[in-house]
Amino acid sequence: MKAILSMALVFCVCGLAGAADKVDPVGTWNCEYERGGLKLTSTLTIKKDGDKLVGTMSWPNQKETNLKDLKLKDGTLTFSAVRKIMDNEFTVDYKLTIDGDKLKGKGAGEFMGEKLEVDIEGKREKKDK
Repeated sequence: MKAILSMALVFCVCGLAGAADKVDPVGTWNCEYERGGLKLTSTLTIKKDGDKLVGTMSWPNQKETNLKDLKLKDGTLTFSAVRKIMDNEFTVDYKLTIDGDKLKGKGAGEFMGEKLEVDIEGKREKKDK
């Protein structure tokens, strides 16, 4: 009887661990953040290419750029993107936690010798049926 209960517990725990990995990052995410008292936006687009995640990010003042090192682990999406501001380029590293159709996290980088970090929140666009 103990063996049966132990096996049942193992299956439940493994099932819950597998469920945690079922976060789906695919879609278009409308993101908001604040910098210098200004509310700013970006658009994050994540797609599947076979077993691999690929994506782009765009801002009102910059066309889309491809994401680098895009990974999803335990509901957390990490990647980097190159921003171009005033003919200067810098890399921003993102760490975003996905919860259903919402995401929340941080973007961090260095611009002209100054370390920057912003809090980001986003919502996934609804798919038309």
